Amino acid sequence: MALSLMLMLVALFVVAVIYCAKAAVLEFEHAADRDVLKVKGAYLNIIQRKDALAAEKQQLRDEADRIFEMYELTREVTATFDEKEAFAAFKAHVSRRLTLEDCRLVDDVPLDVDDPATFEAYRFFPLRAKQMVLGEVAYKGLAESDEEAFSVFAHQLALAFRRIRLYNEVESLAITDSLTRMNTRRHLAERFDEEFSRAQSRALPLSLLMIDVDHFKNINDQHGHLAGDAALREIARVIAYHIREIDIAGRYGGEEFCVILPDTDKQGALVVAERIRAAIAEEKVRAYDTVLNVTVSVGVATFPEDALQMDELLDKSDWALYRAKKSGRDRVVGFSIYTDRAGA
Repeated sequence: MALSLMLMLVALFVVAVIYCAKAAVLEFEHAADRDVLKVKGAYLNIIQRKDALAAEKQQLRDEADRIFEMYELTREVTATFDEKEAFAAFKAHVSRRLTLEDCRLVDDVPLDVDDPATFEAYRFFPLRAKQMVLGEVAYKGLAESDEEAFSVFAHQLALAFRRIRLYNEVESLAITDSLTRMNTRRHLAERFDEEFSRAQSRALPLSLLMIDVDHFKNINDQHGHLAGDAALREIARVIAYHIREIDIAGRYGGEEFCVILPDTDKQGALVVAERIRAAIAEEKVRAYDTVLNVTVSVGVATFPEDALQMDELLDKSDWALYRAKKSGRDRVVGFSIYTDRAGA
């Protein structure tokens, strides 16, 4: 009996030991599984982070490429102050970067009346900057995936066009007299220097007209400065109408004008001067409720007949103007020699 009890206790002990051993093994396996899962999770996080970093790196690379492309386009289209040249640079850039069949300014789109589809095949992108429409780009055959990039590039072209036009406006203000819309004295001097050098190098005649409004002070005193300004504007208009496109006219100062006549001898210059004088004398200048009869005196000098140097030519045309004033005004006088004789 005691032996049976002992054997039973031993059996129970063995079973307990085996149970505890199995429990310990299972716990160890569970712990191992948890460690594996933990390691696996960490590994997956590393993979995900790596993928995220790769995606971020690619995004940064794409952004850098886009910025570089914008820089390249900006550098190319701002290398000129001519809109046609700026557009040519834009077109070359988008043709290299995008899938595009054709791109041109609207003014250059072919209008084939026999084939309306030629025009209808184009799509149009307005060039806007600061709420201003500066033009329109026509394009066709653009890949759908490139539409956003084309839009960005076109906006850069619009900014370039605005820059060009602002530059031209500033340049125009710098060389144009605000009252008469003629060349300023400074710009006139620059052009005179250019034309005189050309006349010297090519042995060509060059004539200079100095034009002064007769009794201009009386106009201001009797009718006011607004009437005087109106007279100057009208005289400037008449002068511009009666000269050639190659001639250069400007406001020399106050009520005095100057006209440079390239490739024109003394006789031709006298004809032009007389035509201007007569036209102004016949013109009725309206200044608000006042009608003015205005006349001018004109002095003429010519290279190389009267002078061989630029300053000398200017001096002699001014001297001829002085003689026109001295001899009665409303007349043309060509320089001959320094003398007190009227019409010298």
